[in-house]
Amino acid sequence: MIVFDLQCEDGCASFEAWFRSSADFEEQREDGLVQCPICHSTKVAKAPMAPRVPKKGTGSPMAKLAAMQAEMLKNSKWVGDEFTEKARAMHVGEIEPEQVHGSATIEQAKSLVEDGVPVAPLPLPVTPPNQLN
Repeated sequence: MIVFDLQCEDGCASFEAWFRSSADFEEQREDGLVQCPICHSTKVAKAPMAPRVPKKGTGSPMAKLAAMQAEMLKNSKWVGDEFTEKARAMHVGEIEPEQVHGSATIEQAKSLVEDGVPVAPLPLPVTPPNQLN
């Protein structure tokens, strides 16, 4: 995983985002999945970055990120490959809303975003409950 400093090309915000690789960032940006958190413009570019060197004894940045993600997901239900259908059904009111996470292809995620379904990618891969241990 890599974190990029990003800049809205309209000039309203600078922000950080995590990606699996530089190519993953480019693919998501081209698919309209990277948006400015302020104006929601998809005109986003990498900003100049200084290298990040962790302070001694502060713990791994990845460990901190993993802990934050685990905290976010502790009240979320794993729905696996049914994520796209469940998210869309909750959005249109067919089923009761709840916090869920699962898997979706880039195309499925793009379709959800285009339909106005509020979704966000997780920064780290999630192991399905049936694959733990």
